[in-house]
Parts: sequence; structure tokens; C-alpha cells
Amino acid sequence: METVEQTPCRMNPVEPCPCGENARYAACCGLFLDSGQVPETAEALMRSRYTAYVRGRADYLLRTWHSATQPATLDLESEPVRWLGLKILRVAAGGSEETHGTVEFVARYKVGGQAHRLHEVSRFVRENGQWFYRDAERTG
Repeated sequence: METVEQTPCRMNPVEPCPCGENARYAACCGLFLDSGQVPETAEALMRSRYTAYVRGRADYLLRTWHSATQPATLDLESEPVRWLGLKILRVAAGGSEETHGTVEFVARYKVGGQAHRLHEVSRFVRENGQWFYRDAERTG
């Protein structure tokens, strides 16, 4: 997957989507970040949130964070992060007709030239037809 620098701006719609799906940004996560559509599955929300981190879109991250666990603010600029890729390892539930789901993933990134891996099991809830990130458990 191509490395994408974190930048608080919109992507070119014909660029490949950073989430790892084999699709252009405009036809993938751009539908959610830029066009206001709502992801139908927990996995789609997970992928769009990863893309929001890549693009520095704190607005989208806060909007898709469940109110029970949402922070008041989100600072994505204090420490420059270069996101390198997302790999979904496991999805449990989280379909368009379900109310709960989990997504296990590994996200690779660099901070200060040093490589890191974030291995997490994220939990999602669906309320009034919209998926929200609830919380996560880090593994490894």
C-alpha cells in the first residue's frame, strides 16, 4: 500500500483509498468523509476512521465516536504521524442489520522516523441506523 502523509485536507478523489480497499478514495471512504454518507457496516466505519486519521480529519473522527466515550477534543497535529497501512484481521458481527460489532486490525505508522504497529480490537455500536466507534482493546 502506498504511504500517505497525514495532512488536514481533502484527498484527490481519484487517488487510491488509504484504507486498503482496492478502490479510489471518492468511491470508498470519500463517500463518508466528504459526501456525508453513513457507513453500513462496522468494518466500513473502521476503514473510514483509519482514512480520517491518515488525512488529519478530527471532525470526522469525533462525529463517528460514540457519545459515551468521545473525547472533548482530538489533537492530531501535536505529533506528526505518517500512516503506512491498515490490515483488517478479523470482523465479528457489525453488519447492516446488527447493533454491535468488532473489528481487529493492525495499523502501521511512523513517528519521528521510528516504525510502530497498533494492534487493536475496536468495538462499534449502531444507533438509529448509524455506526459509532465505542472503544478498543489494544493487543500485543
